[in-house]
Amino acid sequence: MAKKKDEQQVEEKRSWDGPDGQLVVDVYETEKELIIQSAIAGIKTEQIDISLENDILIIKGERDNPSKDKEKRYFLKECYWGPFSKEIILPREIDTSRIDAKVKEGILTVRMQKIERAKSKKISIEE
Repeated sequence: MAKKKDEQQVEEKRSWDGPDGQLVVDVYETEKELIIQSAIAGIKTEQIDISLENDILIIKGERDNPSKDKEKRYFLKECYWGPFSKEIILPREIDTSRIDAKVKEGILTVRMQKIERAKSKKISIEE
């Protein structure tokens, strides 16, 4: 009987453990900016790493569980505690020297200036 209980505990642990959690994000644009927002309440700014690789914005971090009680038995577990990451393929070309990231009231906002290319141009022909 003890073996079944141990197997059950391992199975429960497997169902709760997994890869990094995923952030939920909004990605939208204004006339001049591409903006990404994510709810990251409970995370200190030093626990967040934002980087840009080619045309992919990467947000990584870790959310610490405020309860250190190892003996807790959950009835419902919807909050994610632990490492998280999100890779976002940018839909527009941006000016990499003009990226601004801020956290206010638990919301991370990353603002990136878009690069506007000329849509049309008259080309003169030399004789």
